[in-house]
Amino acid sequence: MLKRTIYLLFSVLFISACASKHETSSSPFVKVENGQLIKNGQPYNYVGTNFWYGAILGSEGQGGDRVRLNRELDYLKSIGVENLRVLVGSDGSRGVTAKVEPTLQIEPGVYNDTILAGLDYLLMEMAKRDMSAVLYLNNSWEWSGGYGQYLEWAGYGKAVVPAVDGWPAYMDYVKQYMQSDSAKALFANYVDDMVTRTNRYTNVKYTDDPTIMSWQIGNEPRAFSDDNKEAFAEWMASVAAQIKSLDSNHLVSTGSEGKHGCEQDIVLYETIHADPNIDYMNIHIWPYNWGWADKDSLPLHLERAKEHTKNYIDEHMVIANKYNKPVVLEEFGFPRDGFQFDLASSTSTRDAYYEYVFEQIGNKDRAIGTLAGCNFWAWGGFAIPSDEHVDWHVGDDYTGDPAQEEQGLNSVFVTDSTIPVIKAANQRLGNIN
Repeated sequence: MLKRTIYLLFSVLFISACASKHETSSSPFVKVENGQLIKNGQPYNYVGTNFWYGAILGSEGQGGDRVRLNRELDYLKSIGVENLRVLVGSDGSRGVTAKVEPTLQIEPGVYNDTILAGLDYLLMEMAKRDMSAVLYLNNSWEWSGGYGQYLEWAGYGKAVVPAVDGWPAYMDYVKQYMQSDSAKALFANYVDDMVTRTNRYTNVKYTDDPTIMSWQIGNEPRAFSDDNKEAFAEWMASVAAQIKSLDSNHLVSTGSEGKHGCEQDIVLYETIHADPNIDYMNIHIWPYNWGWADKDSLPLHLERAKEHTKNYIDEHMVIANKYNKPVVLEEFGFPRDGFQFDLASSTSTRDAYYEYVFEQIGNKDRAIGTLAGCNFWAWGGFAIPSDEHVDWHVGDDYTGDPAQEEQGLNSVFVTDSTIPVIKAANQRLGNIN
């Protein structure tokens, strides 16, 4: 009798385990299990890219180019890049210095339907290629409207533009966002509208579309002052809960830079990412922007950049291990050799830095923990930047560099020697058939 009882108990446990395994493998959505990203029942490790302009390129209006979009997607797939981090859309009026055009949200709740069509088209084409999208909904920075635009709509005066008014003025302006219930309410309405959309081409609700890996609160969300830390953490938790209430299928992430985006407060970062509605952790790394490498001596400071990179990853990995959550390095970049911008310039130092970062992905020999994936900043692909100016003008090709940056600064083009480095990394990870 005892043997039979043990046998029946074992059978129940075995069947339950098999059912659980079947449920995981049959789920088309990217999930988190045991501290790992899981896709199609297997650990999901990837070298992806930032493709923020994908929805614009997928439109049939100003800036749209579906021929180029499909060419870019085919090429990315050929080198194993199938995880794309995409801006849902920019906010506000056109004709603003350093802002991406055309915008999606013209006024609160009023949308440019051509950009929505572009996003629908992008997701449809990505689905055909078994690609995954991380869709971010807001931005701390002026190049897509974000905080500043919501404040302007909420009655805080004209949005400050750093390129015109200076960075100190911009910081003073946008730090009001965390204290503005009205600005945050406008954004909450936008979240409702975007998350509950239905794709016009596939007739699939966004909430039911496995092409979307994660909804992301914003691009590099920040408190912008020590006084805002508590309000910042509360806002992040509120948005994460809102998204989960609308969509139980998809992951939610923050878009955070890490400690650097939390007023250098690692405890604040931990508080935000301990939230059960935040499924995995993000960090960004910018060796040049953060002073780890000087533009006049990039090769000389390469090893220093690598050392700082390792330390920054490890510091955040300790927290990830504590909460058993994966970490994705979803933004990092390195300038072209000699701090040049043109396509003819070399990228040997960047290639070496990328190679170092890629070695960390899926590397179980790391002492602190394993990075689940990364998205380099950013994909320039087949774009041809203007040879008449280094800043972006309406009508120029979209590169990976947003409108406020020199075009070509951090972009990866198909002609760059970085391409074989990317492909080799994805071959190692088994992401190329």
